[in-house]
Amino acid sequence: MTATHDEHSSATEDEHDEMVDDAAKQEELQAELDDDASDVSEGEVFSPAEQRINELTDSLLRARAETDNIRRRSERDIANAHKYGLERFASQLLPVRDGLELGLVAASQENATIDRIKEGMDMTLKMLTDVMEKASIIELNPLGEKFDPERHQAMQMQETDEADPNTVIVVHQKGYLLNDRLIRPAMVVVAKPKRL
Repeated sequence: MTATHDEHSSATEDEHDEMVDDAAKQEELQAELDDDASDVSEGEVFSPAEQRINELTDSLLRARAETDNIRRRSERDIANAHKYGLERFASQLLPVRDGLELGLVAASQENATIDRIKEGMDMTLKMLTDVMEKASIIELNPLGEKFDPERHQAMQMQETDEADPNTVIVVHQKGYLLNDRLIRPAMVVVAKPKRL
């Protein structure tokens, strides 16, 4: 029995030695991990995250500054458009004014004739018409057209059998459109049927 007891006791001691060895190995591994963890400082763990936060913050500030610059540039461009938007139109009107002044000078001369004055006025009117067309100002002369309350203003109704009812028979003042928007209605006389 002693031999069996010795064998059993020897097996138990071997198991115990293995367990002690395992525990020692685990303690050794834990110590290595603790050493590794202590070698990595908090700054090293947070450093990449802080760098990323700083990069994103910098990008955000740059984007915000760029947006502010674009907004200021747009506001300046809009202000200049309002302030100088008519510059081109005004520069095109200057020759018309010059033509009118020359016409007045020509009319005040002793040898001025009605034909020459009329010729100068025709040329000036043509220049003005060209300028208006370039600026998309369209003339409304609705003589003989159906009355349109959206574009015409009836000054009076006149009985006639020479024109269809609700037709414009006289234009006192022409109307004008700017890019298809009414800026002045045509002042007209509208036909109505004669009473029997």
